[in-house]
Order: sequence, then C-alpha cells, then structure tokens
Amino acid sequence: MIQVKNVVKTFDGVRALDGLTMTVPKGSIYGLVGPNGAGKSTILRHITGIYRQDAGEVLVAGEPVYENPAAKVRIASIPDELYYFLSASTRDLMKFYRGFYPRFDAGRYQLLKEAFSAVDETKPIRRLSKGMQKQAAFWLALCCRPELLVLDEPVDGLDPVMRRQVWSLVLSDVAEHGTTVLVSSHNLRELEDVCDRVGILSHGKVLVERGLSELQENLVKMQVVFQEKELPQLPADMEVLHVSHVGRIHTLIVRGNATDVTNRLAVYAPILLEALPLTLEEIFIYELGGEDYEVRDIVL
Repeated sequence: MIQVKNVVKTFDGVRALDGLTMTVPKGSIYGLVGPNGAGKSTILRHITGIYRQDAGEVLVAGEPVYENPAAKVRIASIPDELYYFLSASTRDLMKFYRGFYPRFDAGRYQLLKEAFSAVDETKPIRRLSKGMQKQAAFWLALCCRPELLVLDEPVDGLDPVMRRQVWSLVLSDVAEHGTTVLVSSHNLRELEDVCDRVGILSHGKVLVERGLSELQENLVKMQVVFQEKELPQLPADMEVLHVSHVGRIHTLIVRGNATDVTNRLAVYAPILLEALPLTLEEIFIYELGGEDYEVRDIVL
C-alpha cells in the first residue's frame, strides 16, 4: 500500500530524513517507532502529501502523493497536533469532509454518534477538551472510509475505555474492509497489542523493518545461573547485546532463536536456564544498540 524509497528531506541544512526506505503492505497495521527527532512525523507528512521530498519516492497504491488529489482521497489522517477551523463544529466538519471524500459514509456518521456520545457535535471543536477533540477526529476519519489511515500519537489524551473502543473500531475496519493503518506512537505497549509489522527509525533511517513476531523470534532474554558465580567465556559467534546480573542471576540479551540460544547455553550445565520473550519496548531499546541509547538496564 505504501512504498517509500530512499527519501531525503532537509530543513535548514539538517537532514530530517536520510535515505529512508520502508514498505507498508495493504491491510496491515504498521507501527512506526523511534526516539524523539528520528523523523517519524516528518515521514508521515510525506506519506499524507503535506511535504515534498528532496529526493526519493513516496507512493500510495502505486501513485505519488504530493499534489495528487486522486491519491489523497484514499487517505485519512489524524496528526499529533489537531487543526480545525476555529468556529467549526464536528457536524460542520462532517459536511466539509463529505465534499472532499467520495466514500464518506454519512450513515456511519450517525451510527458512530453512540460510540462518541460524549462529543457535542454542535459545539466548536476548539472549545472541546483535548480528549474530546481526539474523539471527534476519529469520528470524522473513520467515516471517510479510507483505504489508508495514518495516525500520529493517535490515542494521546483518551481515557483507557475510549482507547479500547477506538482501537476496536480501527481493527474492525482492518478486518472487514482491508484498511491499511500506519501508526506512530511512543506507547509501545499499546502498539504491541495491535501491530503486525514494525519499523524502527533512528536518525532519519529505518534500522529494522519486520513483522512483530519475527522481531520477537530474533531476540531473546536469557536468565541464567551458572555453577560458578562468574559468567563463563561464551562462544565468540554468540551475539550478546547486553549482560547484567543481580546476585548470581545473569541476564543476557542475545540475538537469535530462543531454542538455539538455550541449547548453546545448556552445554555449560547451568543451575537455572530460562528464556523470556521481549516486549516491543525492550526490542526497541536493544535494536537501537549503539544509536545514542544507554538506558538498556531500565528494562531488566
């Protein structure tokens, strides 16, 4: 659905995107993660046609997006910082959106009133709370029946009940209509529950792009107690990303399959040997490795 090829974007001599390449398959939920300043919002603005790249290609359904209305009507977006006409209500914007999106579903707008019942559709959006504004944004975006839904920190400001309801609506569209969702968020725990593919950004590039299950299968946390107190000399070809210990318990973060790593450590006849799955947050921290991050101990 989305193909980004070697995209470069420079602002005032600083490269925000530095040859970024990524692919979002149709019907997938793709999570875009990375540290502050990695380029997440910048690439989302290219994909929605707000920015024009200095070099490279940005394609949605095989078409360039910038200044291409035919491509843009496929896309609905909820940015991190919402902008609406100052005096416009949700109902006013419904009429406005209906004029731009040929697939806008007025019937669904009425049905979703119940889901977003706390939003006063006649009240100017600027007078609503941040959480209510975000609900109004989802209400309108979902009624556009987009082929691609682009979300930047989408549930920031929503209470836990509304977060669950919003994600339920989005997942329903993915399952029933094949909607493609591209979401950028710092809430990695939440992305872990909904995403089937993840891209990790750093310094304007995608470091890793894989299915979430592939990421989890390629990195494992091992907790080991050896016969001796000290850590033995491990094989040189075992890619150990991090080592820590509490008392006699050594915690190793190792790149590789859990079964293979377990078998290789078993030859040392440890007293305790346990493989633990990593969360997306932990994968994010360890995949960044030397990319300016020295906070890996916090997740152990």
